[in-house]
Amino acid sequence: MGSITIRNLDDETKARLRLQAARHQRSMEEEARNLLREALLRPEQAPRSLADLARERFAPLGGLVLELPLRQPMREPPEPEP
Repeated sequence: MGSITIRNLDDETKARLRLQAARHQRSMEEEARNLLREALLRPEQAPRSLADLARERFAPLGGLVLELPLRQPMREPPEPEP
């Protein structure tokens, strides 16, 4: 079985780990192992786009339908000045 050392752990994080371990009646080391194990067992979520977030936000309200304007033909570029 492998082991790791975590350096430069800030005091706030260490204190919160200590409190959470005490609540679960575990050592800090055992609590850290459990937290890592649980975090790594969760399936990775694909990053969500802004469109997905907007869709989720407005779905309970009946959604959001936007009318997109028709595309116009491209204009000719301006002639360069002599």
